Amino acid sequence: MTEAAHWRRCSACKTSIALGAIHQVCSVSTCNRPRTGLVFCSVSCWEVHLPDANHREAWAVEKRAPASLDPDANASPGGQRRLVRPAAAAPAKPAAPEEVLIIASRLKDYVRAKAGYNTSDKVLEPLSEIVRRVCDQAIENARRDGRMTVLDRDIPEV
Repeated sequence: MTEAAHWRRCSACKTSIALGAIHQVCSVSTCNRPRTGLVFCSVSCWEVHLPDANHREAWAVEKRAPASLDPDANASPGGQRRLVRPAAAAPAKPAAPEEVLIIASRLKDYVRAKAGYNTSDKVLEPLSEIVRRVCDQAIENARRDGRMTVLDRDIPEV
């Protein structure tokens, strides 16, 4: 296969996948991220990655490789390129749900094992509120550091 007709290599057997050729991708989103981008030349090559991937439920999805390496040639219909909205202009996110964040059975098991006490269901809401406040502080610490990921070091000391 000429270099000009080559799109990518199969993630399993490393054979070339031609421009415009049919290939397989995994249905699981973590296999389809831009940095991961697993592509397979056949279903049998897709099956090779399953033992290491440890998916609960997955299937091969048939896709077609781009017809050209030129991004303008692969534009959306009407000759317009699809643009991704920058994060600053993204619409506001809906308010966080005010659900119970504590697993009742685990909390009750802990209190029973630690002190032999029973635990009322009414403690779940106040504890959830405390967890929300700690998470809000951790989010603010991550934002201040310019990160979009909350790390363990962002959680304030109690």
